[in-house]
Amino acid sequence: MHNRQVVQSRFQSIDWAPKSDPIVICGANRNTYVWSQKDGVSQPTLVILRINRAARLLKWSPLENKFAVGSGAQLIFIYYFESENAWWMSKHIKKPTVLSLDWHPNNVLLAAGSCDFKCRVFSAYIKEVDEKPASVLWGSKMPFGQLMSAFSGSGTGGWVQRVSTLKTEFLPLLSVSFISENRVVAAGHDCCPMLNYDDRSCLTFIYKLDIPKQSIQSNVSAMKRFRNMDRRATTEDCTTALETLHQKSITQVSTYEVDKQDCRKLCTTGNDGAMTIWDFKTLESSIRSL
Repeated sequence: MHNRQVVQSRFQSIDWAPKSDPIVICGANRNTYVWSQKDGVSQPTLVILRINRAARLLKWSPLENKFAVGSGAQLIFIYYFESENAWWMSKHIKKPTVLSLDWHPNNVLLAAGSCDFKCRVFSAYIKEVDEKPASVLWGSKMPFGQLMSAFSGSGTGGWVQRVSTLKTEFLPLLSVSFISENRVVAAGHDCCPMLNYDDRSCLTFIYKLDIPKQSIQSNVSAMKRFRNMDRRATTEDCTTALETLHQKSITQVSTYEVDKQDCRKLCTTGNDGAMTIWDFKTLESSIRSL
């Protein structure tokens, strides 16, 4: 575990490339840092954005050879590493302030949701690092910055955010992630990741992934029980510990390991300071046996 303290301003976004291991972060000071391991030591590389507004978010491409940065300066930067000069180079796309970014699996197409109520799909093809992409639905020619498609919001309008809201029987959800073409894992104030199935645009709850175990109260010593009772001025032995692994709200769900096109392992982080890795295949078999 390494403690990284370089950005002196507020963090805006962070993303990790699990295969090659670098971590990229950006802050309100309009700079970006790429952390990479060298001789067992994590070292930062400064990437200057040259913008007059803060960077809002960033995301590694699927092949992890470039990353996209969305900013409040109405620019999207695509950074790639130039090995000859050992420096991160960039190209940019001019569009309204970006609120969300996501890459297509082909490592070329980039979707961006903006403050002008539109979602756009751009070509982020860089000949220095990318192979010639195959044809897609929107055409075969994909020079850098080419607008491949644009989608407008509903008639009511509104900013394009990364989370859409659906009414459920559970407490509010804070994060959602696709684990396959038709399965979604969501988590939030219930402190438990939940599997949902997308059946023809109808999202259906399937089950909770966190299987409740015996209360941790059995592992508490008698002395600690009496101490807790005395502190709370109660005559009964009561505990506030939840049956879930996370003891506070889960704030982020992300893919940790992919098997072909489907997610094999999930990572959740919460307000309790815990980061949990979930083996999805093992969970499925455990739930079937219940």
